[in-house]
Amino acid sequence: MTLDTMPGHLIRRLHQISNSVFAERMKAAGIDMTSVQFAALAILDENPGIDQATLAQEIAYDRATIGGVVDRLERKGWVRREVNQDDRRARQVTLTGEGAAMLAVVAPVVAALQTDILAQLTAAERAAFVALASKAVAQ
Repeated sequence: MTLDTMPGHLIRRLHQISNSVFAERMKAAGIDMTSVQFAALAILDENPGIDQATLAQEIAYDRATIGGVVDRLERKGWVRREVNQDDRRARQVTLTGEGAAMLAVVAPVVAALQTDILAQLTAAERAAFVALASKAVAQ
């Protein structure tokens, strides 16, 4: 078996390509945002006031690291973190108005770059890839 036939290696390479395309497009758009920060904003837009642990679960990120992501988003003014009144140990996270505005600006950029991540594939192949990748990560 060679590296170019190993799913793990190909997934790692595709992850590198995805991160590179995302970073390049954000830089070109003058936006200081990582793909994980985008994912967090998108989930918070869909689920206002969820706690950090749920946010981590929704974006498939570890609970120990999500605090740093939320810290950076909070410093940028894009989210607000508050103590959960039902569980004082938990922190609820919501988008701020500035965060919602940034998400509205960046979402079309992120949507447009998706095709570039799989630029070597036809539209039908991209659809098949997304279907198969979705199936592979389903729990």
